[in-house]
Amino acid sequence: MSTLQPFHIAIPVHDLEAARKFYREVLNCPEGRSDTLWTDFNLYGHQLVIHYKPKPAVEVPQHHNPVDGHDVPIPHYGVVLTWDAWHELEARLRQHNIKFVIEPGIRFKGKPGEQATMFFLDPSGNALEFKAFKDISQLFAV
Repeated sequence: MSTLQPFHIAIPVHDLEAARKFYREVLNCPEGRSDTLWTDFNLYGHQLVIHYKPKPAVEVPQHHNPVDGHDVPIPHYGVVLTWDAWHELEARLRQHNIKFVIEPGIRFKGKPGEQATMFFLDPSGNALEFKAFKDISQLFAV
């Protein structure tokens, strides 16, 4: 039996302190090592690093692709959670009055890959998607 290895992702943020507060307090990620320009977080067992990058002088509009009747922001990242953990995160996000880009709901109802999913932005505009499958064997269903 193989063990899933944690991934590492580094993302740009234009306000390091606002991003630290969001990942620590809203997403409940334990904070790890940090320096003046970056901070590590434990994102459900994966290594997320926020790196300071100045805000661009000209905002580039978020790109979207149509998926199952929704405009999915590209790029985005996130974690596949257990069904219960997904619902706990949804409740915590609502308690923090997080605005959803795509409201929590079920996608691909009755089809292979049926999943609970939600999209929202961090304070620097990075798009996140968290999803869950009642049947995890459907993760790579075709």
